[in-house]
Amino acid sequence: MKKEENFEAKLTKLENIVSELEKGDLSLEESLNKFEEGITVSKDCNKFLENAEKKITIILQENGEIKEEPFSADE
Repeated sequence: MKKEENFEAKLTKLENIVSELEKGDLSLEESLNKFEEGITVSKDCNKFLENAEKKITIILQENGEIKEEPFSADE
C-alpha cells in the first residue's frame, strides 16, 4: 500500500515541477505531461488546505469564544 504524501511533500513536488517547466529543456510532450502532473498535485494541495480550514472551523465552533470570519487570501 502506497503511503500518502503530506502537504509539504506535495508542495515540494509541485515546486520541482514548476522549476522543470521554467527551464524550458523539455519537449512539448514532456512539458504537457509535467503540466498535467502539476495540475493534479496542485489539486491535492488544495484539498489539504480545504481540510485544514474545515478542522479550524470545527475547533473554533467547539471553543465558542472565537467568532469565525470568512477567510480571504487578499488581506
